Amino acid sequence: MASDGRYARDVEIRWLEAFVVVAEELHFGRAAARLHVAQSPLSQTIRRLEASIGTELFERNTRSVALTPAGRALLPMAYRVIQDLSLATEAARAASGSVHGSVRIGFSGAFNHLTLPALARAVRRELPDIDLQLVSRVSTGDGLAKLRTGVLDIAFVGLPIATSGVAARLIARTEFGAVLPVDHPLAEETTLSLRRLAEDDFLSMPLDGSSAMAEGLIRCCVAAGFRPRITQEMADPYMMLTFVAAGLGVTITAQDLASIMPEGARWVPLEDPPQYMQHGIAWMEDEQTAAVRAVLELSERILPTPTI
Repeated sequence: MASDGRYARDVEIRWLEAFVVVAEELHFGRAAARLHVAQSPLSQTIRRLEASIGTELFERNTRSVALTPAGRALLPMAYRVIQDLSLATEAARAASGSVHGSVRIGFSGAFNHLTLPALARAVRRELPDIDLQLVSRVSTGDGLAKLRTGVLDIAFVGLPIATSGVAARLIARTEFGAVLPVDHPLAEETTLSLRRLAEDDFLSMPLDGSSAMAEGLIRCCVAAGFRPRITQEMADPYMMLTFVAAGLGVTITAQDLASIMPEGARWVPLEDPPQYMQHGIAWMEDEQTAAVRAVLELSERILPTPTI
């Protein structure tokens, strides 16, 4: 449209929703799959939005898609418009007595195999009008970032966190132990001193500050008097356990993963003074919709804060 400032009246909400998904995926094929549309109509929708605004929002070539400066500027505003529409819709529906809306929950995968299913089942049972969207492979650092940008409403995280504007609550506290290949000389021990693994190769979650589990590994080893020799980092916790089972090293992980060890790996309790993994859920303090508030309230009953 023209540059007279009136173009916003001609921008359709579905165009902004499509823009947000493409901006999150930076891949038209994946974005089309998320939106359950063909790629060609999605591309046309983005071009209509760009024509309406009067500038390109994505840099496209045969290998990649990237946001232009205009696209980066539009993205937080698009999130806000979509959220405001959701809030307005919820207000209109409030008189019906039921809670509607969507809630996007980020989780890491293996670390949440005991907590996420319980909460998801309860939401579907008690809040059937809420569209629950689950986003996997979300580390603590990634979850906090996506909460702040509006990509997620709730994230399973490791505690403690120190991110402005983000609230969190403890939901589980589990003790760290060692994970060894079954043919490791110490694999049959009922407990072991972590110091006995000081010369082993260690596998770890990413050490870039995004993983509470990686921080726990370092904390345990330092408390035992050594710095671990980390030979490989990986973002998938179950893949890390699988690599241990393959004999590529050892690791430290929380007891709640002991029940899903792959064949060939064993979790062994430590004799050292206990170190704990603290699991939590996090959300933005001041930006909850009615649907998010309802899920958070339900979580207090389904995943109560441990008393010890």
